[in-house]
Amino acid sequence: MLYAAFEVTWAAAGITVPWKEHSSYAPAVQLLLAALAVLAGGACLASTRTLARPGRAVVATVLVVTIPVFVVGTNGLPIYFVTLVTLSGFESTTGLTQVLLNTVGAALLLLVGLSYRRRLRGDCPRCGRPHAGTSDGPLAHPAVSPAPKRTRTAVYLLMCGLLPWAGVKTIWTLGGDALGVSADAWQRTTSLGASGPAKAAAAAGIDVTVLAAMVGVFLLLGLLYTWGQVFPRWTLVLSGRRVPRLLPLIPALLTGIPLTMYGAVLVIMAPLIATGVLPPIEPSAPFTTSSGITWMVEFGGLAFAGLGIGLVVAARSYAARTHPVCTGATATARPE
Repeated sequence: MLYAAFEVTWAAAGITVPWKEHSSYAPAVQLLLAALAVLAGGACLASTRTLARPGRAVVATVLVVTIPVFVVGTNGLPIYFVTLVTLSGFESTTGLTQVLLNTVGAALLLLVGLSYRRRLRGDCPRCGRPHAGTSDGPLAHPAVSPAPKRTRTAVYLLMCGLLPWAGVKTIWTLGGDALGVSADAWQRTTSLGASGPAKAAAAAGIDVTVLAAMVGVFLLLGLLYTWGQVFPRWTLVLSGRRVPRLLPLIPALLTGIPLTMYGAVLVIMAPLIATGVLPPIEPSAPFTTSSGITWMVEFGGLAFAGLGIGLVVAARSYAARTHPVCTGATATARPE
């Protein structure tokens, strides 16, 4: 209802809400989003009740339709994260609010959908296992364990997608030339409107977007290894305590899914531009050629998609390895 109120208010007042650069939501789209939010809220309420088959089908359909809409609306979250972390500011308060509303809505709807699916299967809506009794008792946590070798190998390969993108940016910040872009042109362009910390990092040869990507890599490694489940010694006061399960999972999924979508679009778009299927991108400062900016689009796509898919894969493994169960849950496997 809060989401719907924002959308209706913005549409009625004619307030611009950007959804990508140089593009904004049309009032009709905002009203449609408001209607979908109301439907999603109704489905959430109905999912807690015992429904006949037609009612269950309606609830499932509403969730299946609305969840992807909210997930797509989170697409700008990584960009806003980078601008906030680097103190670079952001262009639109309404745009940031819209992304945050979509993010919260997507997260809540995913949790409702998961709980609803468990109830339909006769499982505990909290732990997902079949057992007698209530679902509000104590939880039993599994032993600490790293991700399987196959998962770690897959994630490492996906992380390699960062190398071309980060390498080119590092060359520019260290004073070298690449893709037809000189270091001076790159530094002049990136220094416009940059914050003090961003300029200080550039002076040390560190690009702030590469630094933000390293934060994502740090999160990713925590999902793969045991120090992401129990706080290590260097965390001082927290050392030895269990890491709250949702602490790494929520940022990993909320960052990984939008990064995956954004990166996949770039990976597909660059070859289509290079082969003439799509029109070439007009070069803008600091780029001097269409081929240079096309290569950078491809490098960015490999980086974002690689990091995004890596986060999703690692988060899936982490969720399975850390999944607690109610102490009353039966260990008996479900018959096929």
